[in-house]
Amino acid sequence: MGEGSLEAPIRHQIPWREADFTDAGKLDAELRRVFDICHGCRRCFNLCDSFPRLFDLIDDSESGELDSVASDGFEPIIDACTLCDMCFMTKCPYVPPHEFDLDFPHLMLRVRVKEFGEGKVGAMHRQLTETDRNGKLAGKFSGLANWASRRGNGLTRPLLEKVAGVHRDAELPKYHGRTFDQLPAPGVNRQAPANGRKAALYATCFVNYNNPGIGAAARAVLAQNGVETEIAYPGCCGMPQLEQGDIERVAAGAKSIAADLVRWIDKGHDIIALVPSCALMMKFEWPLIVPDDENVKRLSQAVFDISEYVVDISRNEGLAPGLEPLGGGVSLHFACHARAQNMGAKAEAMLQLIPGAEVGLIERCSGHGGSWGVMRKNFEVALKVGRPAARQSRESGAKFLVSECPLARDHILQGRERLSSDADSDTNVAAYHHPIQLMALAYGLI
Repeated sequence: MGEGSLEAPIRHQIPWREADFTDAGKLDAELRRVFDICHGCRRCFNLCDSFPRLFDLIDDSESGELDSVASDGFEPIIDACTLCDMCFMTKCPYVPPHEFDLDFPHLMLRVRVKEFGEGKVGAMHRQLTETDRNGKLAGKFSGLANWASRRGNGLTRPLLEKVAGVHRDAELPKYHGRTFDQLPAPGVNRQAPANGRKAALYATCFVNYNNPGIGAAARAVLAQNGVETEIAYPGCCGMPQLEQGDIERVAAGAKSIAADLVRWIDKGHDIIALVPSCALMMKFEWPLIVPDDENVKRLSQAVFDISEYVVDISRNEGLAPGLEPLGGGVSLHFACHARAQNMGAKAEAMLQLIPGAEVGLIERCSGHGGSWGVMRKNFEVALKVGRPAARQSRESGAKFLVSECPLARDHILQGRERLSSDADSDTNVAAYHHPIQLMALAYGLI
């Protein structure tokens, strides 16, 4: 038996339709098998709060081993997993094809699928993850919605905390009345080396409703480089539902969205996702959830992350001229769902195309974890997990702070506030929501 695998990790299809997948006895047996291996290894101790909770639970038991731990004590461990995939991708020596066959995130997903089927996911939590519906509704009253969700609003935030469990101090995304898919297309630079490329931009729910500026910057940079773009947004990728175990809905969405986007592939368009979580879903999670769907399979092989796509242009045709120095260093957070795509640090490679760019890469988790980190019961833990990333960002002294995950960027900023005894002393950083915006800035497009 080997101590660790030297082969590339692989992932199994998720057999969520099989009865054994949610069988209580078999699931508990698998949890115990995996937890025992993790307890003996501990390489993941500093990734998130799941593993410290697991190790403390076992260490504090009567025997100091798993045999004296009751299964009803597992829930806090499962709750703390954000499905970031970092243990599987970067730390665990026992992932498939190793004979231990360990996939911690997908095991936590398996528990959540069971709990969702048993009605254990609260109605309010389910409503918070209805990103398309919430975006459309809040966009119609964006001024009121943003006022109500603003940090420091002593009238509405305590009420939101009580009713929905969202911590009153957590930074929340803003809403826009004019969504990304309503913005006009920029003119295309026909003299650019990459002229002739065509791409469909999968807007994502976040960019479409919460941050159209990311999409506008991406479209402007691509147009500057000769790429004709269209906006495609059939619906949310399903990551919020996957986090809570509603895998049947994720599967249905994957089939529907893939069928829509494949039409663009047939017309010669590349598919570009503007947020790494959505790219991860399309590239890796969807094919494991609906492995027999040909549209899903085709899409998974055709989709690019936006940073990955710009780097691809630079390496094949070359970028259009016009990039100017930013005039300061960049502290770049390497988002977990960008790392999990196993494509390398493409945002770092993209920013290094800017003349004189000084890019410092932060490879620690922000602690946010999608909707997990804003909840009342998780917010302080999330800030603790993200403290190393916040400290590294602050101590870098860089002029710019950016992350491929906009929510992670907000969380790092909140972490920086906690590290400063005087909040006003940490206002000299120019924080952007995505590295593509810095490319647009270097081109003079924003």
